[in-house]
Amino acid sequence: MRSLLGDYVLQHLQNEQSGALHSRLFRCLRHAIVNGVVQSNTRLPASRDLAQEIHVSRNTVLSAYDQLQAEGYVEAKTGHGTWVSSTIPDTFLSSLLDKTSQKEEKSKDAQYEISQRGQFLIENAAASPYQWGAFVPGAPDVTAFPHHIFQRIQAKLSKSPQVEQLIYSHEGGCLRLRLALAQYLKVSRSVACDADQIIITEGIHQGIDLITRLLADVGDTAWVEEPGYWGVKNNLNVNGLAVEPIPIDDEGLCLPIESNQISPKLIFVTPSHQYPLGPHLSLQRRKQLINFARENQSWIVEDDYDSEFRFSGQPYPSLQGLEKNSPVIYMGTFSKTIYPALRIGYVVVPKNLALVLRQAATELYRGGHTLLQNTLAEFIEEGHYEAHIRRMRLLYAKRRKYLIDLIFKYLGHTFLHEYDNASGLHLVLKLPKEIDDVALSQYAIQQGVKVRPLSQYYINKNIAERGLLLGFACVDEKQMFDAFHLLRQCLKKIM
Repeated sequence: MRSLLGDYVLQHLQNEQSGALHSRLFRCLRHAIVNGVVQSNTRLPASRDLAQEIHVSRNTVLSAYDQLQAEGYVEAKTGHGTWVSSTIPDTFLSSLLDKTSQKEEKSKDAQYEISQRGQFLIENAAASPYQWGAFVPGAPDVTAFPHHIFQRIQAKLSKSPQVEQLIYSHEGGCLRLRLALAQYLKVSRSVACDADQIIITEGIHQGIDLITRLLADVGDTAWVEEPGYWGVKNNLNVNGLAVEPIPIDDEGLCLPIESNQISPKLIFVTPSHQYPLGPHLSLQRRKQLINFARENQSWIVEDDYDSEFRFSGQPYPSLQGLEKNSPVIYMGTFSKTIYPALRIGYVVVPKNLALVLRQAATELYRGGHTLLQNTLAEFIEEGHYEAHIRRMRLLYAKRRKYLIDLIFKYLGHTFLHEYDNASGLHLVLKLPKEIDDVALSQYAIQQGVKVRPLSQYYINKNIAERGLLLGFACVDEKQMFDAFHLLRQCLKKIM
């Protein structure tokens, strides 16, 4: 069997036209070593093996190896073969050449630029490199998931997978998972749907992209909550929509009164637990919003990202199920209930859109991961999913209470945001207006406390509140205590 180095040499020997064969082979091997194709302290193939792979005599390879050794690129270890030297002679030379080549490449690449929307996306990128620890908002405790049960199911299904589990999906996702989800959503969230209305996605972002591409044109207006989730705004902007922030209060989204306002094509809301401040959309506002959408031929997109975790009172039913045939598209994800790397979300669409959006999803994304989706379906069918959510609800409620007690004891009641509604995986630490929450969060991160500034969730910075998002789900009490006191020290320094 040919080695990767053999493949590399065969490709690059074609570019070496001058000199004897052993000299050309030497230059190919030297190029591979200098450019890191073959790493330092790596063993080269035996001369006999490499000769057979590249169809030359063994003497040719031996001559090339001898020249590499003579110039310090490799070392021959008696009884252990030929190894690339830990320090190669071209290291310093290549760094000088790199500077020259970088200038040349820069002048060549100057004419190539990313698109305006690409530039906008990069300039407004908000995805955090910190996805675990105190106090990463929205991060579930992935260590508490019953991985052994999930892996047992997956191993069983992997022993003799069906053909349809190994090819592209064109049905909008695994039927078994869509059936299980339809039943689960009806009972737990009062979502009115059947399996045909569900499209499996790789998370909320893909769902937003699908809806935006199929239901809105470039230049159309989309309403988003102010403050709101950055992922929605960036996705809409990249797809060419005009994003209009709509303020919220303690009852959720505030519908504009002005009649001359441009009607939105899409309205994005988080009615059960507004992100990031926390209020739920009141029943009166829900009815008003649905009526507004009907009258203006708008689509409401309901992001139900963490509604499973409500810690007091009755859970709020979905907006989608409030009225029959409502103009609401419902989105959910397993990122908060299982773990983010699973990359499985779902969109529930009205019956008259289901076939079109399933076809579009196939064209845009080429669905897959069917074996994993079948595993998740069986996990739900056997009751493991509901049992896991019940356990996590108790655990997260305990951790949330502990964090609130710390806030009340060491900072005071005014530091907990008044819109908090005892649900979700994070809470908002409200700060005095004079505090720069961006500077505070950056300083806290340097100290090892991973918080996010509230003001960055606003489009209109003139009305932005100051605060910090504190995720409590993935932090036990001991870690939380230590991290909170580090955060207090950061707060004292900034104040």
